[in-house]
Amino acid sequence: MAATLSREEVLGRVETVLIDALGVESDEVTQDATLQADLGAESIDFLDIVFRLEKTFDIKISKGELFPDDILSDPDNVVAGLVTPKGLEQLKSSMPHANFDDFENDPKVAKVPDLFTVQTIVNYVENKLNTAA
Repeated sequence: MAATLSREEVLGRVETVLIDALGVESDEVTQDATLQADLGAESIDFLDIVFRLEKTFDIKISKGELFPDDILSDPDNVVAGLVTPKGLEQLKSSMPHANFDDFENDPKVAKVPDLFTVQTIVNYVENKLNTAA
């Protein structure tokens, strides 16, 4: 059932999840909005978002699958506040749903949260639904 959703339907449901989880207005939830900087998400909110996405789309999201949290704790992946090429490859591998175009030019660890946009979540959910179909 859920696998037949159009991209617009997925986007609409993701918007609703984010509005409910973060208490933001619908006009703030644009595809390019970042979860932390633009929508004010904090670490505890990511758990709520995952829970709400699982419930809304009837999918299972394993720990670290949507929001990988262990890559940056590996010293081989971060040097002097920058994500190393190895770390970048691991991020790309674990987050095929994210857009790395800007990040690759300036791979500061502080910019990693900017990879988590509304569009990243929509891409993730679409991929999850398609592989489950």
